[in-house]
Amino acid sequence: MKTLTIVASLFMASVAAYAQQTPAGNKPAAYEEHAPYAPSTYVCYKLPAPITIDGKISPEEWDAVPWTNDFADMMGDKGPKPYLQTKVKMAHDDEGMYFAVWMEEPHIWATFTRHDAALYQENAFEFFIDPSNNTHNYLEYEINALGTEWDLFLSKPYRDAHMITLSNWEFLGMKSAVYIDGTVNNPQDRDKFWSVEIFIPWRSIYQVSSVRRSKPLEGDQIRVNFQRVEWTLDVREGKYVKIPIPGEERIRSHFWLWSPIEAGTSHAPEYWGYVQFTDKKAGEGTSPFVKNPDEDVRWALRNLYFRQAEYRKATGSYATSISDLKPEEVCTPDQVKALTLHTTPSFYEIILPAGGKTWHIGNDGLVWY
Repeated sequence: MKTLTIVASLFMASVAAYAQQTPAGNKPAAYEEHAPYAPSTYVCYKLPAPITIDGKISPEEWDAVPWTNDFADMMGDKGPKPYLQTKVKMAHDDEGMYFAVWMEEPHIWATFTRHDAALYQENAFEFFIDPSNNTHNYLEYEINALGTEWDLFLSKPYRDAHMITLSNWEFLGMKSAVYIDGTVNNPQDRDKFWSVEIFIPWRSIYQVSSVRRSKPLEGDQIRVNFQRVEWTLDVREGKYVKIPIPGEERIRSHFWLWSPIEAGTSHAPEYWGYVQFTDKKAGEGTSPFVKNPDEDVRWALRNLYFRQAEYRKATGSYATSISDLKPEEVCTPDQVKALTLHTTPSFYEIILPAGGKTWHIGNDGLVWY
């Protein structure tokens, strides 16, 4: 009996300690309002004919393929409108995915020549691909005007703990080429643009996907975003040097994106654009983009993930009651009724049955069903 009493006392003490870690009355007064959810969309058609990867966006190869909308500031309408035009075309065939990038540029500048160098430290073009649409295990690629490349694998966004970045990961079978209308690193003339063509095999894209594919099926959607890094330059002693953006004191770059994020970082995959694949050939009619109803469920869970992070920052622990996250502000009434939350001192999992699936999100931001 004495032993049972001691065990019971220890158990009650541990419960009391856990309750102190998650004080029910110490809740944040309000939650942050996150950027509006309005990802860009694009329907990716099949190529009408083979493409030669030479950096030139040849009319006979690309004219039937539509352009994306022009890139905007990372912060969307809250940021200044880009003063140089950037746009992309996407297409595919049975072997892989193709990209054509056009960037207006009067001063083409690049210095890095080592593979996998930190190309964002100068003018560069980047793209990101999340083939599973779960914000984890995504791919990044960067290229500068000299054709120097950096490709890498990221296990999750930088905001989430214990993420892994592999810079020695390679897009096997990738082909790329740069075309310059002007000259590189010559301040004495005025350039017009630089363009890039890229091919990536499906085996590289789907290598990191939880969706097993040898190529996309009709209507499949993946998450993609593009980013242009542009520094403000001056000419000193005959060379380009970085200077502050007019009106600012510190030196920083512009970030111009296809799908603006308003989050201060391009590593927010939930805001990336949607690319929908069709077997219809470019130039032979159009296919509408069709929103997947699952995305409303994902976004509801993502908002609760944001709130758990804010709750922990304010109180030192995760919420143990779903009501503490005020889900009625970010979820539909039916979703609120179906939500459940499981919390330990270090982890949590939110579960939402919807559309015949049971959806989950955890403290590392992974969404699955």
